[in-house]
Formats: sequence, structure tokens, C-alpha cells
Amino acid sequence: MFNHVMIGTNDIERSERFYNAVLGTLGAPGPTQNRAASGHAQLFYRHDGSSFVVSEPIDDNVATPANGGTIAFRCSSPQQVRDFHDTAVANGGTSIEEPPGPRETGVGIVHLAYVRDPDGNKLCAICRGT
Repeated sequence: MFNHVMIGTNDIERSERFYNAVLGTLGAPGPTQNRAASGHAQLFYRHDGSSFVVSEPIDDNVATPANGGTIAFRCSSPQQVRDFHDTAVANGGTSIEEPPGPRETGVGIVHLAYVRDPDGNKLCAICRGT
């Protein structure tokens, strides 16, 4: 359904360090660096047919996280959920909500971890069906 997700950052170098480490736990290679026509820096992480983009705001305003928004990354195992979480925290992210682990839901047990990136964007690592 989705082609890409794009978030803003106030510090492109910090975001590159953070996302190189965190998305590396999912097997994503480093980003393709781009300059928008406006001259703003962008990082394109491409993996499994999808793109995750980190960009300096094109309107030159401060980047802010979405209120109520969450970006969830599919993990292949409960261990990958934990690795995603621990790598995020070790690279400037903040653990939020419950500790990483299994949660009973209406569709069965899912393994979840929630963090905020250094710009405050809410990220989720999720593994279903194990």
C-alpha cells in the first residue's frame, strides 16, 4: 500500500547516525543521500520494496513529530524487536511505553517495542505470529 514514509529532522547528521544503526538491525543498507530542488538534505533508506525518508523540512520551519502518529517497522523475530529497541536507545533514542516484549492483543500475541527518535518521532518495532 505505501511507497514511502517521510519524516522531518532538525539535525540530518544525527538522524543519519541514528537511522543507520536502527534500520541496520532490520537489514536495511545505508541511505542514498539526496538534495531536494530546494537544496534541503534528504536520506532515502530503501529496503524490501519500501522507502523510509528523513528530510530537512522544505518549508524551513522546525521539524516536529506527528501528534498521535506512529511509524511501525516489521521485524522477523522477537529478538529483532529487542535489537531494534536497544540499538535505538544506544544511539540517542528514548524508550517509551512498556518495556519491549510480548503483548496479548485481540489478534493474538505480538512482540512490540516503542521508542522516540532524537527528533521525537514515535517508532514501533513489531513482530507478529511467533
